[in-house]
Parts: sequence; C-alpha cells; structure tokens
Amino acid sequence: MLSIKVLGPGCANCRKLEEIVREAITTTGVQAEVTKVTDMGQIVAYDVLKTPGLVINEKLVSSGRIPTPASVAEWIRTAV
Repeated sequence: MLSIKVLGPGCANCRKLEEIVREAITTTGVQAEVTKVTDMGQIVAYDVLKTPGLVINEKLVSSGRIPTPASVAEWIRTAV
C-alpha cells in the first residue's frame, strides 16, 4: 500500500490537490493511504518552501503547484 501525503495548511489549492490524488488513486486502482499534513514543521522537513506539496512513499514529487491528474496517476504507477 502506498503512503501519500498532501502537504499544506488547508488552503483551496491543498484541497484541490487532495481531490486530484483521490481521483488518481481511483483511476489507477492502487491501494493507498492519503494523509493531510498541516503542521508547518513537518512540511518544512520535506524541504517544501511553497505549498501544496505531494509526497509519495516519503519522496517529494511536487511542490508549489497543482499537478495534472495524469501526472499524479503516473507518479503513483511509478511508485508501485
């Protein structure tokens, strides 16, 4: 099972990223646990300077932008 973390304080972009992640999980059929990380100390530990951030299996794959659903699905497939 994949571990996916959406990093951000809860802004609209962070919620949109979480929506895209959940859509990509459904599309790929991969089992994954999605966690929202809102604590700035934990976010900074991933070297994220601008949110939203996306971490898959403890690897930062995106920060400071909202990736396309196709990109997120590809990152998920690669991580499996």
